Amino acid sequence: MKKIVLLALVANVCLWGQSAHAIGKSEQSPNNEKNGQYWEQMANGMAQALINNFWGASFDGYEDRYYFNYGSNLSNMTTDHYWPQAHAMDVIIDAYMRTKDKQYKAIYPLWWQGAPRFNFAGKQNPKDPWWNVFVDDMEWMVLTQIRMFESTKDKKYIEKARQMYDDWIWPTWGPEDEKPWFGGITWKTDVSKSKNACSNGPAALIAARLYRFYDKAKFKDGKVKEAYLNEAVKIYTWEKNYLFDRQTGAVFDNINRRGHIQKNWIFTYNLGTFLGAAHELYLITGDKQYLNDAVLAANYAITRMSTNNGVLPNATSGDGGLFHGIFFRYFVKLANEEDLPYDTRKQLHDYLTHLATVMAENGVNQKTMLYGGSWWKAPADDEPVQLTPHLSGCMLMEAMCVLKPLK
Repeated sequence: MKKIVLLALVANVCLWGQSAHAIGKSEQSPNNEKNGQYWEQMANGMAQALINNFWGASFDGYEDRYYFNYGSNLSNMTTDHYWPQAHAMDVIIDAYMRTKDKQYKAIYPLWWQGAPRFNFAGKQNPKDPWWNVFVDDMEWMVLTQIRMFESTKDKKYIEKARQMYDDWIWPTWGPEDEKPWFGGITWKTDVSKSKNACSNGPAALIAARLYRFYDKAKFKDGKVKEAYLNEAVKIYTWEKNYLFDRQTGAVFDNINRRGHIQKNWIFTYNLGTFLGAAHELYLITGDKQYLNDAVLAANYAITRMSTNNGVLPNATSGDGGLFHGIFFRYFVKLANEEDLPYDTRKQLHDYLTHLATVMAENGVNQKTMLYGGSWWKAPADDEPVQLTPHLSGCMLMEAMCVLKPLK
C-alpha cells in the first residue's frame, strides 16, 4: 500500500498518464512526427511512474528506504544490484533539469543517503561506503554525481565524484608495460586482468568531465586540471586501440584475463559510452577524428543491431535491460551536434525518433506509464516490471525532449 503522505510527490502520475493516453495515435503532426509537448508528457508520465512504482520510500512501512527497488510495486526489493541506482537517479536529474520541478530535486538528498547505505559491497571498504567491487558500478555513480553537481551547483557532489575517481577508478589503470593488455581500466577490483569496455568508456567520460567542470568546481588541491584531460585521452585511446573495430564501428566487450578479446559480445551501452567519450573529447579538443569515431559507433547500432523492424532487440530484464537506455543518453548528444553534416544528423535524428515512436505507441502502458523492455508489447496493468527496462524507456523519452529540430 502506497503512503498517502507521498501523494504530493507523485500526484501528477495519473494526470500525466491520462494526458499521454489522450494524445495517442490520433493526434500526430504531419509525417508521423509527434510534437514536443507529446514527448514532454511521455517523459513526465514515465518519470512519475518511476517514483510511484520503484522509489522505495513510496510504500507503507518503508519510509526511509531511499533506494529504487529492482521490481515495480515491491515485486523485487533485492539490493544486490548497485549500478541501476545511478541510472534511476539520472532519470530524476533529467526530469529536474527539464522541468525545474522541486519534487525531483527533493529526491537528491534522500538518494544521497540511501545509495551508499544500501550498497551491498560498501561494508567491504570501511573507508568509503560508496565503494564497490565492480569498478564500472562506481563509475556510473560518479557520472551521476557529476550530473548532480551540474544541475544544482552543489560542490559536495562533484567533490565526491573526484575523490572516487582519484582513489578507486584511475588507480586500476595499467600496468602499461604488461602484455597483452598494455594499460586499460579494469572491470572488477579483484579481477585485475579483465579490461572491459564498460569500465573504460565511462572512465574516459568521467576524466573528460572532471576536466570540463574543473574551474566551476573550484578544485584547490589534488591533480591539476590538465591531468584529467590527459587521462581521458589515454583511456579513450586504449579502448579505441583494443576494443574498437575501426572498419565497422563495433565496440567489443572486453579483453579478458587470458588476453583474449571477446568479439562476440557487442552491447549498446558500450557503443554509447564509447561514442559519448569520443564526442566529449571532440568538444574539448576540436579534433574531428573523435567525431568520426562517434558516428561510426552510432552507425553500427543503426545498421547492424536494429534488425527488429528498425528497432534494437527487446531487453526486458537484468543488466541488459539498461543497456539501450545508456546508449540513448549519449546518442542524442551526438544527434544534436551541429558540426555534423546535415545528412548524418538527419539519419541519427530519424533513427531516434523512430525508436521513440515505436516504444511510445506500442511498448508503454498508457495507463501505468510503465515500460517492460518490449518494443511492440506493453506490460499489462498488473504485470510486474523490472527497474532496468523502465529506466531505458525513461531515458529514450527524455532524449526526445532534448533532441533538437533539424534545420
